[in-house]
Amino acid sequence: MSELPTLITTLKRLLKAHGLTYRDVAAGLGLSETSVKRLFSSERFTVERLERLSGLLGYTLSELMAEVGGQVDRLHALTHEQEGQLVRDDKLMLLAVCAFNHWNVDDIVAAYRLTRAECLKRLLVLDRMGLIALLPGDRIRLKVAWDFDWLPDGPIHRHFIVRNLTDYVHSRFDADGEQLAFTFGMLGAAARAELQGELRRLAKRMNDLHQSSAALPLAEKQGAAMLVSIRGWEPKAFAALRRRAVPAGDGANADTVSQKRQAT
Repeated sequence: MSELPTLITTLKRLLKAHGLTYRDVAAGLGLSETSVKRLFSSERFTVERLERLSGLLGYTLSELMAEVGGQVDRLHALTHEQEGQLVRDDKLMLLAVCAFNHWNVDDIVAAYRLTRAECLKRLLVLDRMGLIALLPGDRIRLKVAWDFDWLPDGPIHRHFIVRNLTDYVHSRFDADGEQLAFTFGMLGAAARAELQGELRRLAKRMNDLHQSSAALPLAEKQGAAMLVSIRGWEPKAFAALRRRAVPAGDGANADTVSQKRQAT
């Protein structure tokens, strides 16, 4: 089976993710915009033009083909040091989140009280950390996987619990596009395992939708956060009413004292 359709699909996705149009490609390849459209529709790219197009996207040709084959090695978890560096600098964390959500430098400067120089300074830090590649023209290529995870009880997890969780849940969850569902029940081990699998699938679906929305203009998207969790839990007020189990030793002593009283 020919890999050309996959190549073309990948090229279109990368162009959209980098905010590049056929006109930009035409300028980079020294062709007319009509010729570029014809190249994509006919799927007739020479190796030389693929190399030049790869360079326009900030890839080598081998990196582009790895992207086509789904073999790009992206980070699925950060190190403790990388997470710690992010949470120590709010602006660095902001730039990392913006990069993950496919914002460009112009978008960031327009939305936040940051100068272009401040943005580029921190993007260079993210580049040195290996989280992004800062390309010519101040373009950003993400090196983190869509489904990357926080370290269990790591710096980002603790930062979220301490600084953001209360702010997140402080809402009526009744605005357009918002929803809160809370359920409570008694589950066996098999049921808990099944539910955990459903939560993992839901989180993956969120990541898939995030990726499929990457090509939309920024004005047509809104930040969304979904918190899914499950844990063994009982409200503190309920737990305070539980009868305390009498330790075996204490129970024996209590029986002995009772028997002595009955004897007297």
